[in-house]
Amino acid sequence: MFVREIETFNRHRFDASDMKLDDVEHITVLGAGNMGHGIAEVAALAGYDVRMRDIKEEFVQDGYEQIEWSLGKLAEKDRISQEEADEALERVTPLVDLESAVEDADVVIEAVPEKMEIKRDVYEELEEYAPEHTVFTSNTSSLSITDLSEVTERPERFCGMHFFNPPVRMDLVEVISGGHTDDETLDLIEELAESMDKTPVRVRKDSPGFIVNRVLVPLMNEAAWIVEMGDATVAEVDSTTKFDIGLPMGAFELADQVGIDVGYHVLEYMHDQLGDAYEPCPVLVEKVEAEELGKKTGKGFYDYEDGGADVPTGEGDDDVRLRLLAVMANEVAGLVENDVADPAAIDRAVKLGAGFPDGPAKMADDAGIETLVETLEELYDRSGAARYEPEDCLVDLAESGGTFHGEDGDVSEDEGDAFDFETLSVEISDRVGHVQLSRPHRMNTISSELLEELSTAIDELETHEGVRAILLTGEGDRAFSAGADVQSMAAGGADPLAGVELSRKGQQTFGKLEECDMPVLAGIDGYCLGGGMELATCADLRIATERSELGQPEHNLGLLPGWGGTQRLRHIVGEGRAKEIIFTAERYDAETMEEYGFLNEVVDNEEFEDRAFELASDLASGPPIAQRYTKRAMLYGREDTDAGLEIEAQAFGHLMATDDLMEGITAFMGDSEPEFEGK
Repeated sequence: MFVREIETFNRHRFDASDMKLDDVEHITVLGAGNMGHGIAEVAALAGYDVRMRDIKEEFVQDGYEQIEWSLGKLAEKDRISQEEADEALERVTPLVDLESAVEDADVVIEAVPEKMEIKRDVYEELEEYAPEHTVFTSNTSSLSITDLSEVTERPERFCGMHFFNPPVRMDLVEVISGGHTDDETLDLIEELAESMDKTPVRVRKDSPGFIVNRVLVPLMNEAAWIVEMGDATVAEVDSTTKFDIGLPMGAFELADQVGIDVGYHVLEYMHDQLGDAYEPCPVLVEKVEAEELGKKTGKGFYDYEDGGADVPTGEGDDDVRLRLLAVMANEVAGLVENDVADPAAIDRAVKLGAGFPDGPAKMADDAGIETLVETLEELYDRSGAARYEPEDCLVDLAESGGTFHGEDGDVSEDEGDAFDFETLSVEISDRVGHVQLSRPHRMNTISSELLEELSTAIDELETHEGVRAILLTGEGDRAFSAGADVQSMAAGGADPLAGVELSRKGQQTFGKLEECDMPVLAGIDGYCLGGGMELATCADLRIATERSELGQPEHNLGLLPGWGGTQRLRHIVGEGRAKEIIFTAERYDAETMEEYGFLNEVVDNEEFEDRAFELASDLASGPPIAQRYTKRAMLYGREDTDAGLEIEAQAFGHLMATDDLMEGITAFMGDSEPEFEGK
């Protein structure tokens, strides 16, 4: 007993300013509902001892069973091993007694219902039992962190830690500073989020809606006002939102999915805190009063007992598009002006948290700040509504001809090894140029912008003296690339000529990988479908994890592979297999694609990253001149064997006079590894 007391004293003798991530062992999650059990699962997967508490035994048991089911699904899909699933489940303890749940807690994550009075009651009771060093965090999506922290005796050790639903899949965590939060607490919680394999975005100032909801909820409200004012129909607004702007869902479709009451209550709070600019549209009030709350009640803006949401294509309206973009831009300006977050953080948060193809600041820049300000001013003059009054920051940008992100430039290089892209991450290490498709919020789907940036990146790496091989991967473990971002590309409309140019653009960009003078390795983890598979087809070698799925599903959409798939795939797997893959439009597991000859190697999920870099480094250490001419001979020999043989002969003669040949012979005779310099 005495020893236990000493151990407890030693564990609790530091305060939050002393606490480092390595000190965090025990996490308590308050609430076992959808968010609570999801957060508990994420924490357990990250190796933390988790106590999940709710007010009734049936609630915590249901949450525990949901975690068990989810972990089983992850194991079934090879996202984790069965052993990892079992170990994570063992780390979760369901409890009803609050004192037992928090007695050893290093961090508490509160995820109780989104009502201020309920949360305040929870924190008053929590303060009674939690150790002095414990950091409190709230998963609130909009309520004031400052107000919640003032219920406790540790406001400096209190911040927001807002996960997105479902926590297991969504990458974003908003880390929100309250009015009293110290920097050490924010740093710790950001590191904690990263340890859970999440992307934290810091919200520098407590502001209703924080970042994502501050952009998303007014967007849904404005969509309702457009219909209320008779300027467009629900179908026209959703067609514009989904297909012209390229968002994952129509505005009304999203409201139904989330729950109209959820968005309405956030608006009520924002209206109370921020004023008339956030007045809920009467259409939303009517839906809530009629209990037509969306998908969960069977009816909202769409009838889910009669087919559900069916958003039409081709019914978009340019005035609606500008209006919605203008309202979003105004919210971005307000966040920037009030130092809640900068444009880059806002874009990152909204892309990760709401699945936007681009962030709202980037969309505003592309649409033209001056045009959007003119749109707001016209609407303000017409209606007098406060929500259309342009923020000073936005007006200043329009008058100066500026943008949220400053001057757009080409790829910028920092110390020769760092490149600045929106949709890619490019790094150089050990003579390998690593190009990572960086759109995890969209399953690394390939947009027009990504094609542009990939083309530039290949050019930059090919001429970089420090690069001998290229490695292509996708960010995260869900997808190398799930294909073309058809939805955002459809924002340009059904223009046949534009489609032809898009096809040529993809063919040419991917073709650069075939034609570049260095070896290219595609490292595939997760989905590799459609345009993603066509991209991988242009690599010289391909490896994939056991959990990967590959295929050309274009025929299921009434399309055909348009980025070279009808031509290039047959050179790897043969014409018969290529036709099978394209005509059936099926997904194939990695082992089958290895058997077909498309994959050179299938690796364990956990070994993928190390093996990909190992193989890429091996390729980078090869003889550059010989590699260059080998690729050329094989490429030109596809359709004309004689042409390929002639290149082969000429190259063979050229290589006889290179320093690399002498280096290779010397190393072979001395039983050592050659160090080729490309001379």
